[in-house]
Amino acid sequence: MLTPRQIAAVVGPALEEDAPWGDLTSTAFIPGAARATAALVSRVDGILSGGAVFAAAFALTDPSCDVVIDVPDGSRIRPGDTLATVRGPARAVLTAERVGLNLTQRMSGIATLTRRYVDEVAGTGARIVDTRKTTPGLRLIERQAVRDGGGHNHRFSLSDAVMLKDNHLGVITADGTGLTEALQRAMDDLPHTTHVEVEVDRIDQIEPVLAAGVDTIMLDNFSLDDLRRGVAIVGGRAVVEASGGVSLESVRAIAETGVDVISVGALTHSAPSLDLGLDLVVDAR
Repeated sequence: MLTPRQIAAVVGPALEEDAPWGDLTSTAFIPGAARATAALVSRVDGILSGGAVFAAAFALTDPSCDVVIDVPDGSRIRPGDTLATVRGPARAVLTAERVGLNLTQRMSGIATLTRRYVDEVAGTGARIVDTRKTTPGLRLIERQAVRDGGGHNHRFSLSDAVMLKDNHLGVITADGTGLTEALQRAMDDLPHTTHVEVEVDRIDQIEPVLAAGVDTIMLDNFSLDDLRRGVAIVGGRAVVEASGGVSLESVRAIAETGVDVISVGALTHSAPSLDLGLDLVVDAR
């Protein structure tokens, strides 16, 4: 789960970007003593994600703002549902509104799309995971949104695990070294705790990769027939991940080939924001 420090590292710069020298409109036109209450309301069906991020936008703008989260992350929401309530100085509520909404809408959109993928593969045993195709600077919250939608995270960064793709394989075998030998030579220098995944795009690469003792093998852009063949060849000797060309229309059939993991870049790079609104009323003095 996201920590307060991680949330502040995303929300703080967003607030600074939106009001680098303060909120000119609110400062000029909103009385300093005015107070307001606002409700975060869903306009559509979906999955909520980002309650703590939403609250942080107001708390970092003015610590006297009070935010009550009415619906927990990961919940299904309907049009008209009140998701959170904000009370505080009207200037602060108006200043933080857009950042709070933008980030929560983004996270909820990702969670909603993820849940659709997860529901599609229900009962197959396949795990839906994200990729590194995230918005620069927002990976922390986008990855959290995937979890809120019922999905799982792939490696968080290049520093977390070894993942050799086609370009890596081309470089390490350019001197004529066989694929198995090239992989083993590098793996000998890794700590024994390091997870190693290798991407292949042809059936004939599977055995040489498995012979090196890798942990996960990714079958990239394989047809359904080749995915089934690949799963049979691996025979439980490694985790099998399917990637490439995954859509809501195709994901069920991919899962039914017997793969263990399906990585879906669309979860973070193509999810539309969920339509949420902030309904505000000025408190009586």
